[in-house]
Amino acid sequence: MWGRGVGRYFFHVPLGSRQLQALHYSSREKKSTSYVQHNGVNSSTMNQNSTSDDALYNLYSPEQQSAILQVLNTASENELSAIKLLRGRKSVNIIQHREKYGPFRNLHNLLKVPLFQYKTVIKVCNFILNPSEKLERKERKTQDSRSPLKLVKPEIERDRLETLDSIVSFVIGTRKIAWAHVDRNLTVRDWQQEECVRFMKGTYLPAVYLEEISSVVSKIPEADFYILEKNGLSVQNANLFPVTLHFRTVEAMLYTLLQKTFIQDGQHKVLSMGRSTVGKHFGLMVGDSRTSGMELVKQFLLQSVTQEQPRLSFPQDKVVRYRNLFSSVTQNRSEELCDSLLQALAFYELLIRNKTKAVCYN
Repeated sequence: MWGRGVGRYFFHVPLGSRQLQALHYSSREKKSTSYVQHNGVNSSTMNQNSTSDDALYNLYSPEQQSAILQVLNTASENELSAIKLLRGRKSVNIIQHREKYGPFRNLHNLLKVPLFQYKTVIKVCNFILNPSEKLERKERKTQDSRSPLKLVKPEIERDRLETLDSIVSFVIGTRKIAWAHVDRNLTVRDWQQEECVRFMKGTYLPAVYLEEISSVVSKIPEADFYILEKNGLSVQNANLFPVTLHFRTVEAMLYTLLQKTFIQDGQHKVLSMGRSTVGKHFGLMVGDSRTSGMELVKQFLLQSVTQEQPRLSFPQDKVVRYRNLFSSVTQNRSEELCDSLLQALAFYELLIRNKTKAVCYN
């Protein structure tokens, strides 16, 4: 972890704390002339420097320059490499320059080090003075990128999530579409799939897609949101192009047929959620590939009749039928069905209940 002080980031000695203290309170203290005297910098020398050198000198107070030089002149190669901007050859060049010419007398000396341009020197100096500021910006950016609302596309307002009652989660297969209707209390209201035998069979006919998908949509219950799985197939893979085209076609038509009120209110009710996002939530990823979550779904079904507070609740009169869907005879036909349920649960746990990592059940 980066410390709030310069020293706590680079060193394990008290020196850095004193440096940082001097930096933060320099505006409240008298400016010292010791830096100029010690380093032999005077007005005549400064007048001989280039415009960029003058700008560099004027950017920092004497106290700040002294603190920067203290780090550059005392840090080891490993400690310098801890600064992202100094990783690799730059930290080596600093050490070699110190060994050959002695300690840096002023910031302008950095411009004589190979690979150090004016902008690089500025960035390094700023980081040494304010490492915590850079860390805070990075943490804010990370937090923003991990915001639950960013897990679905398009992004929606938080208040719409707070008032939703139920969702329908869709997973598209090459010849089937599966869906799970799950409410806010994590009760499964409906869970099924429909075979679309004419998908990817013979010549591509838009009318066939319209007929098959319209048949599915006619069976879908009303919900506040419809969540579609976004698979990770690349359009650049020529071998998978027919499959990718199929998924994109079905996805686009579901977006259109399910958004019945979009023209009137402009509110998105159909959202996409990444397949890998669901996989990571349940620990199903192996590298970039996602493994089957069927055993996890079987656990949910078992827990619904053996535990008082199961992770998912199923209608008691349907549990046996659902469990039969995952019998050894038919389980190879039920991956999409399984995935639609996992996606619904991940949506609620990540966006509504803000669970960043699923709990594994034994």
